[in-house]
Parts: sequence; structure tokens; C-alpha cells
Amino acid sequence: MIGSLRGTVLERSPTGEVLVEVNGVGYRCLVPLGALAGLTPGSIGFLMTHLHVREDAMTLFGFATREERDTFEVLIGASGVGPKLALAILSVHPPAALRRAVAEDDLDALCLVPGIGKRTAQKLMVELAARLDVPDLDLRDDVGAPPARADVRAALTELGYGPDEVRAVLAGLPTEGAVEDLLRDALRRLAVKP
Repeated sequence: MIGSLRGTVLERSPTGEVLVEVNGVGYRCLVPLGALAGLTPGSIGFLMTHLHVREDAMTLFGFATREERDTFEVLIGASGVGPKLALAILSVHPPAALRRAVAEDDLDALCLVPGIGKRTAQKLMVELAARLDVPDLDLRDDVGAPPARADVRAALTELGYGPDEVRAVLAGLPTEGAVEDLLRDALRRLAVKP
């Protein structure tokens, strides 16, 4: 497997393909559009890579950072997302922006990606919330926040409660306690809501 490339950038296209020469061998890589700015022909370029192997083709994808590559690999693990769609998502939303969109349940942000409509965005949002390291927006300023609250948030999201409902119920829960007790309390509160 090819994990990274460091070499001379020979060519780049506006569609996101670059040719990097490493010790006399040219590697064609597809990269997110945001990575093109740092890959000028004639300069030394470095890419973290993912080799995608199919029955009929082997395609090398390159990324400016390990975080981009890891996010790409999470995306292609989601149902219905192939490598080209994952690359399109990263071209529109860098990893931090994508995590933020998922944390805020921002379907419109995902719909900005060519090829993603409302229905696909909804399915993708659910999968990415479980797969990406999404920040807990209520606790992001609370360093050392109890992991039990994060587990309760994840459980409620998995049960289908929306971000607003989850935020509201978490605000009323104690800051500490066993996950089971906090979850039971949260579900009780959600059941009595009008």
C-alpha cells in the first residue's frame, strides 16, 4: 500500500488531478480541490495517500493532511459514498467544517456538494454522526466534561432524537452520574414533553 508521496509536482489540473514524480516514477493522484493551491508544478509536494483498489482499476487519492485522509476513509465507509463523492465532499467541506456541519445537523451544508440531495444528506448525516469524531457542541468549552454525557448524547441521537431535543434534555441533566441513570432520566424527560 502507498501511504504517502514526496516528490516533484509535474502537473496539476483544475479538476483535482496531480502528477507527482518520486525517484523517476510519476504517480497520478486525485486530490480535494483545496489541496491544489499547495501543489504548484515544479515544487516539492507531499501527500498522505489512500490507494483505492477495485476489480477494474487502482486509483490513488492524495491529501494535504492525515486528518483529510482519515476523513476520506470514514466517508467511503458510509453506505452509498464512493471515493469520488467522498472527494467531492472534502472539496467543499474540509474535515473540521464537515464535523461542524454534522454536529449542527446542517443538511443544507451537505446539499452544497454536487450529487447530494436532501434525502442523501439525511442518510449521510445519520451515518457520519456515528462515524466521525463530532464535537459535543454543548460541552465544547467544558474541558474534561464527563464522558457519560457524551454517551447519553450518542444514545439519544441513535434513538432518533434531533439535535435540539438532545441539547434541551442534556441541559437539564446532572453533570455527573452513571450513563444508565442519565439515559433513563433523559428518556423520562423526553417522554413527558408536549
